[in-house]
Amino acid sequence: MSKAKGKAKQIKGKLKETAGDAMDDKRMQAEGSAEQMTGKAEEMASDAASRTKKGMRRS
Repeated sequence: MSKAKGKAKQIKGKLKETAGDAMDDKRMQAEGSAEQMTGKAEEMASDAASRTKKGMRRS
């Protein structure tokens, strides 16, 4: 995953969560929250992979 895709997933999740709040839809809120967490995890994994690659180049 790329960092941009992870960030996009976070934004999509936040929009879904906000829509769920507005419509009082608990399921949509939960889906949005889960999507945000998934996006954050993907972003962090991408960061870790980038740091690992940079570290390997220095060796």
